[in-house]
Amino acid sequence: MSFLNVVLPLGSSVLSFVFAALVLDQWWQRRHSFQLVWAVGLVCYGLSTGAEFLGGTLGWSSSIYRVWYLFGAFLVPAYLGAGTLYLLKKTRFGYFVAASIALGGLFSLAATAKYPGSTGGGYTALAVALVAAAAIATATALRRELQAHVAMAFLVAGTLVVGGLVLTAHLTGRYLDSATHVPVAAAFPGYLRVSSVPFNAGGGLALVFGALYSAYIYMPKKRVVPARMGALAIIPNFFASLPGAVTALIQGKLNSRVPATILIAVGALVPGVTSSLNRFGVTWSFFLGEFLGLVLIFVGFLVSEDVFRNVRLGTTLWSRAPSASLESEVG
Repeated sequence: MSFLNVVLPLGSSVLSFVFAALVLDQWWQRRHSFQLVWAVGLVCYGLSTGAEFLGGTLGWSSSIYRVWYLFGAFLVPAYLGAGTLYLLKKTRFGYFVAASIALGGLFSLAATAKYPGSTGGGYTALAVALVAAAAIATATALRRELQAHVAMAFLVAGTLVVGGLVLTAHLTGRYLDSATHVPVAAAFPGYLRVSSVPFNAGGGLALVFGALYSAYIYMPKKRVVPARMGALAIIPNFFASLPGAVTALIQGKLNSRVPATILIAVGALVPGVTSSLNRFGVTWSFFLGEFLGLVLIFVGFLVSEDVFRNVRLGTTLWSRAPSASLESEVG
């Protein structure tokens, strides 16, 4: 048993639950939907990494293994991404989320080539992903304020379905990588492994690019492409605006939300990368990626005025003067 294989999951789990408690406290004060959904995602993070800690110390039982896979592979990225969509519910970000979910469905189908007997699961995942994507895109076009609710309805239904499948699936094969003793999904049937892709793609991409989009909203802008081009203008204008943002940061004039949301984006990307590497047999960075990613997101949220205006433990310990929220800026 590696020392780091125990300490890193324990640190990730404890930090996740502390983080979730802070976000829940903010939701209690301000009652924004995105805070409640993010808190659910953070609790899922804590349960998944807590299962890793228990598996590393007590040994991996089938129950611990199932908890790890359900919350880590399916629910963490999905709920954190859904929270981001709630934050950006006044924008047309639902189109991006819809495209990400549809792309995840296509990747599910492509992954069936790797897992014998998973073809039915791949086609089912693709069909459900396309229906969900179409519904979210339609809501974004017709009644923008409903886009996050539509996504959440599909996510809750999906949670119930995959929860039942993971808890009842027949497990065969190894739970851990033989060299690093990091948990791998090899014991689960192929249809479940391909079904996790839309959850990861839709949620993970929403969290990363939602944070980058939030940074773009608040940074000083240099528009090389006219704003009337809509989404096509965001990417080139984002990169064109980065030098000005760096200059403003050096001068102390940059809105604190810009570095905060960039930290969140990087923090979301790190465990996404190491988790993907874990699927391809590169397991040594898995626990480290989980911990570092969570730390970066936590620091980003602490810096962000959108989320943490007060730090409280029963009573206010520290407060920041109120300013315009992200929801009002993008409305």
